[in-house]
Order: sequence, then structure tokens, then C-alpha cells
Amino acid sequence: MQGVSPTATGVAHLARPGRPAVVARTLAELSGPTTGVVELPVRLMWCGERVFDLAEPDDLLWMYENVLRETTRVDDLRALIHGRTLRRVWRRLNLPRGVRLAWESRHRGLRTA
Repeated sequence: MQGVSPTATGVAHLARPGRPAVVARTLAELSGPTTGVVELPVRLMWCGERVFDLAEPDDLLWMYENVLRETTRVDDLRALIHGRTLRRVWRRLNLPRGVRLAWESRHRGLRTA
């Protein structure tokens, strides 16, 4: 599966049962928007309210949580997540343990962010 990053031990962390977490190779490749309004596709957010105003801190966190938890495509990460913003909000994100471990295994700097 494209974009899936197993840990150094070769074991993939799961975003949910049966599905590995998708992790970008570098934070620099994450060039998503930092301002404006973003509408997530249905595959990433099933409920009717899929629009997020990035100027609202709670909207930003909620959008990042959904994208990181639900994506199966590294292209979603590149298009929707911004690397420096992710580092800034990392500790405030409510993520499944497998998603957090997968990202921190690949990007050790997030552990201390």
C-alpha cells in the first residue's frame, strides 16, 4: 500500500483494526493549506459537516485528526496537512495510539514537539 510506513522493526502501526497508518516520508513534503476553508472528501469525513476554517484552532485540530486517522493515501497528507503546522499542534491532537506511534517512529522530532 502506497504511503504506509512500517516502523524500523518492520511492523506497521494500525490506524484502526486491519488498516496500517499512513505516514509521509518527510514533514517537508506536507504542503497543505495554512489559511482559508478546507472541505474534506467523504472518504476522510463521513458526516455532513466536512468544512473546516483553518483560522479556528478547534477546526484545524479536528481536520488534522480526521485526515491522519482516516487517510489511506499519502497524497491526502501532502494536500491537506502542513508540516510545520503539524509539528506545532502535534501534542494537542487526539489520535489513535497506532497513528501517533507510526508518526513518531518515522519523525522522531514529533516526540518532543
